[in-house]
Amino acid sequence: MAGPVRRQGAPDGEAATEGGSQPGKAGRARRTTIKKKARPRAKKQRPAQSVRLSDHEHAIIQAGADAVGMSVAGFLAHSALAATRDQSRTAATIATERDVLTELFAMRRQLGWAGSNLNQVAKALNSGADVPYLKEVLADIHRTAHAAKQAVDRVANRQEGTAA
Repeated sequence: MAGPVRRQGAPDGEAATEGGSQPGKAGRARRTTIKKKARPRAKKQRPAQSVRLSDHEHAIIQAGADAVGMSVAGFLAHSALAATRDQSRTAATIATERDVLTELFAMRRQLGWAGSNLNQVAKALNSGADVPYLKEVLADIHRTAHAAKQAVDRVANRQEGTAA
C-alpha cells in the first residue's frame, strides 16, 4: 500500500464519500474560485452639528479635550450629554445667563434713554437755557453705569469660576 488511509473507507487517492473533502484538493482553492459580492450597507449618515466658537472658547474646550484624551467633537458631545442628564444644574446655569442677558439689554435701553436726555441737556445748555432736570439725567447715567459694572462683574466671576 502507498500510505495511511486518510478517511475510513476511502482508499488512497480516491474520492472520499458523503461530500467530505476530496484528497489532493485544498479548501483554499475552492474559496478563491467563489466570488462573493459585497453586501450593500445602509449608508445612514449620523446628523452633524456645527458650533461657532470664539478663539478663547475654542482654546478652553481644546484644553479640556486634551486633558481627558478626547477629540474636540467627542468632548463637546460628551459634555452636552452630561449637561442634558443634569437638568437642574443646566437650567440654573442657563437661567443665570438669561438673567444677565436680560439685564444687559435693559441697561442698553436705559443708556439709550439717558444718552437722549443728555443730548437734550447739552442742546439746552449750548442755547443758554436753564436745565432743571440735569441732576436727574446724571443720576440715571450713574445708576445705569453702576448696573452695567455689576452685570460685567457677574459675567467675569462666572467665567473665572468655570475656567478654574
